[in-house]
Amino acid sequence: MSETVLRAGAPARPVLVAEAERPAVRLTHVSKWFDTAGRRQTVLDDIGLTVGRGEFVCVLGASGCGKSTLLNLVAGLDRPSTGAIDVPGGRRPALMFQDHALFPWLTAGRNVELALRLRGVPRRERPEQARRLLDLVRLKDAYGKRIHELSGGMRQRVALARALAQDADVLLMDEPFAALDAITRDVLHEELTRIWAENNLTVLFVTHNVREAVRLGQRVVLLSSRPGRIAREWAATGTPEAALTALVTDALREEIRRHGRR
Repeated sequence: MSETVLRAGAPARPVLVAEAERPAVRLTHVSKWFDTAGRRQTVLDDIGLTVGRGEFVCVLGASGCGKSTLLNLVAGLDRPSTGAIDVPGGRRPALMFQDHALFPWLTAGRNVELALRLRGVPRRERPEQARRLLDLVRLKDAYGKRIHELSGGMRQRVALARALAQDADVLLMDEPFAALDAITRDVLHEELTRIWAENNLTVLFVTHNVREAVRLGQRVVLLSSRPGRIAREWAATGTPEAALTALVTDALREEIRRHGRR
């Protein structure tokens, strides 16, 4: 089976994150910088991260720590300055943003069908598959509705159905629920967890919300600020949610304080 591999430069030191057998995503000594007006800005520095097949990993950090840049690199929208990113399986990951980015002149069903079309699904098969995907995200009756007729939570469900329409093994999620109210966010957490479990997906989810990371992730990875490095990580199983939330919150606050002293 083919592999998607992005490479640049040579590794500087051993990777400390243990490799899972045939991982879904593997980042090895990944750094990313931008040169602006003759000055180099390092966003990510020597990231080593392995995500196992079927794992749900949340990447947490303060604003500006490089979380979105990390997802863009894994998605193949940009290339690392140094290091390597491997996505075994050959299929490009699906990426879901904070903004639903749906086309307002299309119905919910047609938005999902667009992803199916880009995947090469025959035209006659698209409506049935789009309806099945909308049913999967609990929007069975939304196929013919315009985007302005849907609530914020419903729009994000359509965006999720569109991401799932890409038939990717890996789902990348960039703070997709940040703009929603707390109740809607909690409902979508439950729906995402259900869809992940039922479809054997691998999810890499970035957020700045500690409670969200602890609630959703099997593993929580904390990025430091400027440049983003892996500062800490926790297994979310076996520890009460409230206790883990307190531990992660304290670590995040310390990273923010350290950044403020620089």
